[in-house]
Parts: sequence; C-alpha cells; structure tokens
Amino acid sequence: MTAPTPLIAGNWKMNGLAASLDEAKAVAAGISRIAGRVALCPPATLVERMSRALAGSAVLVGGQDCSPEAAGAFTGDISAQMLADAGASLVIVGHSERRAGHGETDEIVAAKARAAVRGHLEPIVCVGETLDQRQAGDALKVVTGQVRESLPRELDRMAFAVAYEPVWAIGTGLTPTTPEIEEMHRAIRATLVELFGDDGAKVPILYGGSVKPSNAAEILHAAEVGGALVGGASLKAEDFLAIVNAL
Repeated sequence: MTAPTPLIAGNWKMNGLAASLDEAKAVAAGISRIAGRVALCPPATLVERMSRALAGSAVLVGGQDCSPEAAGAFTGDISAQMLADAGASLVIVGHSERRAGHGETDEIVAAKARAAVRGHLEPIVCVGETLDQRQAGDALKVVTGQVRESLPRELDRMAFAVAYEPVWAIGTGLTPTTPEIEEMHRAIRATLVELFGDDGAKVPILYGGSVKPSNAAEILHAAEVGGALVGGASLKAEDFLAIVNAL
C-alpha cells in the first residue's frame, strides 16, 4: 500500500505585505532534496505575486480559505476558481480560527471542500478539539466526528489532506504529548479508511498546533503524522526551513 506523501504547509494567516515575498523566496532557495512537498499559504492579496515569485521552484502556493460558491454577490469572499486563477494549487478549509471566529460548521467546511475540488484545488481540511472537549474526554469523538462530517464524498479518489490542530495548542506554545498525537492520528486514519477504503490510507494527516523548529523532528516522526500545518514559524524562512528539513 502506498504511503502518504508528506506535506509541510505554512499558513501565514493575516500577515504579510509585498516585502514578505523575500521570505518566501528564501524558503524556495533553501529547499534541497526532501521526502515530501512544501507549500506556503499567504493572505489572498499575495497569492498571485507569490505564485509568480516562486514559479519553477519546489514550493507550492495555497489559499487560506475559499467560498463554497463559485461566483456571485458575495462581497469580500474569494472562490476556489479565483485562487486557482491567481496561481494557487491548494487551499485550507475549516481552520479552527474560521470555525470559532466565523461560525463555520462541518457542513460549511464540507461545502468549501467540494468547492475546492470543483475549482481544481487540493483542500487541506482542518479538524481539532478545544481544551474543554479534551478535558471532558471527548477529543477522539469530536475529531473523528468532524472528519466524517467535514469530508464530502466528492473527495473520493481526489488529492486532499487532513490537518489535525488541537485548538488549545494553536499559538499557545503548548503541544500534546507524542502518544496523544499518535492516538489522534491513528483514529483519524481509521476514519479515513472507513470513509474512503484503501485510498484513505494514502491521505496525509498533518499536525498543526505550535509546530516549531525545536519540536518538529519529534512530531514529524510520530506514527501517522504525514506533515505539518505551520503557523507563526512559517513567517520566517529560517524557522520554516528548519521544520521542512526535519522531515
């Protein structure tokens, strides 16, 4: 059975101006031979410029979100087709900051994943539990439920990734223990196989939640961890490359 190809994706969130493209170029210049793929997901204002700046390099460009709609009267939204037209090849959907701050449900996330596929983008679908849910002993139930409800059947035989991001670890400097990460990733893998059969074994499961150079190697070599969704550490080429090189 084919093992998943690892993916390290950097999520710049609401950070980055034109000068920040120098960091993206430094990432591209610093990548040597790695056993996986590397992507940067800048704010929408930089997607086209970053795509042009990194053309011909090993670094893919992605969006941070997309509308479930292809076009129309949706002021301020951006469609998967628009991101693809700007040079993106991937898009993050269902990030915990979208779920919590914008009220996105599993149903909305699934609709966005469908839209990504229609727009010829590879979705990175995020799932994860809050601290209260973990302390209540509900983490596995919550996350596997999100996997079932946030991944539409249209993803069958399509390229996509799942990113597990414990909400309580994002931006806090806290991380689950390696056994806790492995337990969750194994549960996600079992759910993917349940949903997509053998193809579910090929889906990379990324870990996201305060990934940094100091803990990257331990996390990336944990069982069923197929890469990382990196936040703040992706803003500086030196830090992001250290994580990429930990693969």
